Amino acid sequence: MCGIAGFWQAKSSTDADEILTRMGNAIRHRGPDDSGQFFDCATGLGLAHRRLSILDLSVAGHQPMRSHSGRYTIVFNGEVYNFEDIRAELGLGIAWKGRSDTEVMLEAFDRWGIEGATTRFIGMFAFAVWDVLERKLHLVRDRLGIKPLFYGLVGGHFVFASELKAIRQYPGFANEIDRNALALYMRHNCIPCPHSIYAGIFKLPPGCILTMTSPQGEYQVRRYWSAVEVARRAFASPQSVDDTDFISQLDTKLRDAIRMRMIADVPLGAFLSGGIDSSTVVALMQAQSNRPVRTFTIGFAQEEYDEAAHAKRVAQHLGTHHTELYVTPEDALNVVPLLPSIYDEPFADASQIPTFLVSRLAREHVTVALSGDGGDELFAGYNRHYLTRSIWRSLQRFPRPLRKAAAACIHSIPPAGIDATYRFGKSFLPHDKHWAISGDKLHKFARLLDAESPQAIYLRALSHWDQPTEIVQHSVEPDTVRGFMAQLSWMPGIEEAMMLTDLVNYLPDDILTKVDRASMATSLEARIPLIDHRIVEFAWGLPLRFKIRNGIGKWILRQVLYRYVPRELVERPKMGFGIPIDSWLRGPLREWAEDLLTTDALNRHGLLNPGPIRSKWQEHISGKRNWQHLIWDVLVFQDWLEHNWSSSYRNPS
Repeated sequence: MCGIAGFWQAKSSTDADEILTRMGNAIRHRGPDDSGQFFDCATGLGLAHRRLSILDLSVAGHQPMRSHSGRYTIVFNGEVYNFEDIRAELGLGIAWKGRSDTEVMLEAFDRWGIEGATTRFIGMFAFAVWDVLERKLHLVRDRLGIKPLFYGLVGGHFVFASELKAIRQYPGFANEIDRNALALYMRHNCIPCPHSIYAGIFKLPPGCILTMTSPQGEYQVRRYWSAVEVARRAFASPQSVDDTDFISQLDTKLRDAIRMRMIADVPLGAFLSGGIDSSTVVALMQAQSNRPVRTFTIGFAQEEYDEAAHAKRVAQHLGTHHTELYVTPEDALNVVPLLPSIYDEPFADASQIPTFLVSRLAREHVTVALSGDGGDELFAGYNRHYLTRSIWRSLQRFPRPLRKAAAACIHSIPPAGIDATYRFGKSFLPHDKHWAISGDKLHKFARLLDAESPQAIYLRALSHWDQPTEIVQHSVEPDTVRGFMAQLSWMPGIEEAMMLTDLVNYLPDDILTKVDRASMATSLEARIPLIDHRIVEFAWGLPLRFKIRNGIGKWILRQVLYRYVPRELVERPKMGFGIPIDSWLRGPLREWAEDLLTTDALNRHGLLNPGPIRSKWQEHISGKRNWQHLIWDVLVFQDWLEHNWSSSYRNPS
C-alpha cells in the first residue's frame, strides 16, 4: 500500500523536485518505508511515490518504476493479487528484477496496453502511468473504488494525488470551497464522486481510466468496468441453480478471494466484530491458514455500542490469536482533533472514530488487515434493503395528509418522552410483547411517513439535512444519488435498485473512504475480499431470494458462515460500528461544539446559514430532539475549515 502524487505542468519549473518532495511528504503516512520521484523536464511531467512495503521488501520494489522497454513509468497505490498468474501468462524470456506486482503490471502494459492489462488485474489500485512513446498520462482507479485518486487544475497546471493534502502542497493552491459539493456533504455526510470539497478538483470514478495528451488539453475518462452493466447483464440472463449449489459456489469464490488477500511478506491479520461479514472473512482465513489468524476488536463500556464480547466468542470458536482493547470515552474523544487531517475533506460518518482506533490497534501487531466491508451492499444487509417495500405497502393504506399529521404528532414529543412512556407501558405487558422501540427510532420512522414512493423512503433514509441548500448559502445541490436511482427503472424491484445505488455510491463514497483514510493514517493496509469484482459479478447473478429470505438479509452469506461458525454465535440484531455522539455533544464535546456553532463562527466564512443550525443545536442540547447526525455534519465541516483555513479557501468577497 502506498501514496502517489504528481503533476503535469504547462510550463516546466526549476523547483519541480522540491514540489514533488513536498507532495510526497504530505502523504508519508501512506508509505513510511521508502520514497521516490521522477521528473521529465522536457515535458514538465512529475511523479512522486511513498511506499509501504508489503510485497518484495527489497529495493527492487522501489517506485517510480520504469518498464523494461523504457516506455512506461508508474506510481502505484494498492495491490494486484493475481500478479503471479499474470507473470506466468507473460511467459519466459523476461529478465525480472524482483518479485513485485508493480513490475508485472508494467510488463502487462507493454503486452496488452493500459486497458487490456487493467482488465486482467484482480485487486485494489490507483495508479498513474506515463507513456513516453505516445506522450500520454493515464490515471486508473480500481473497479469498486477501494483506493482514492483526486485530480484537477491548480493555477492552470494538472495535479493528482491519493489525498487532497498532497494537492494542497502544489504552489499557488488557492482553490475555493465548492458550495455545491458542500450541500451534497450536508445531505450524505460525505462528498459523492466525482466531486471534492474544492472547486476544480475531482475524484476519478471507480472503474475508470483518465487519459491526457497535454497538461492543458482536454482529458478523456472512459469506463473499463461498470457495476451497472454487470447488473444489467445478470438480469438479462437469470440463473436457475438450487440452494446448495449456489452456497457451495459462493464458498469457493470467497475462499479464493480471501486466499489471494492473505499473500504478503509482512505480518497479516483481520478486523473482527463478530458480525456476519467479518466473521465470514475470518472463518475462511482460518480455514486456509496453518496457524492462528491474528484478529482485532475494540470494545466500549456502553453496551449498546459494544461488540467485543460477540467477537471474542467467534474468535474462540475459530481458534484465532485474538486481541481486544476496551477503549474509554476519552480514547475516542482524543481522535476528534485528528479528524480534519485524517479525512482531508469533510467526512462525518461517526464510525470513522472506532475504525481509526481498531486500525491503530491492529498496526501495533500487523501491517495488513482484512476487513469485512462490502457484504451489506452485495447481499442486502442494510435494514432499508428488506424493510422499504413493507413500509411502503403499509403507508399506502393511509392518505398522505393523514400520514403527515401523524408525523407531526410524533415529532411533537421529545424522544426522551417517548422512551419514558414506553418504559412505563411495557411494565403492564407480558415479556413476549416487549418490542424493540425507542424515541429516536420512532422519530426516524416519522420522517418516512409522508413519502410518495419507495424510492423516496430510500433517499430519506440516506439523507441527513433534507434541504441542504437552505444550510449552505448560494448553493445548488448536484444531482448525484437521486439522479442515479432515477435511471434504474429497468431493474426488477426496489431492493435491487437500492443495493446497486449503495454499491456505486454509498460504498465508495462513505464506507471505503472511511476504511482507507483510517487505516492509512496508521500506515496499515486494509484489504477487502468481499468486493473482489468476481464476487460482485457472482452476487448480481443471484436471484433476490438468495439475499433476502423470510424478511432477513444476507441469506446466502449466512449459509456459508454456518458451515464454519454456529449460527447462535453470530445471529443478533445489526448494530453498526458507532459511538454515542448524541450524549457526547451534550456532555464532553459540548464546549468544543459551542465554540464552532456560535452565530459568529457560522457566519465567519459566508458559507453557512446559522438559523436552522442554531435551532437544531438548541433542540439537541435541550433533549427535545436527537439531531446528532445533522449537528455532527456541521461540526466536522467547521472543524475541518478552521484546520485548513490558511490554504484551502479564499473568500470571494
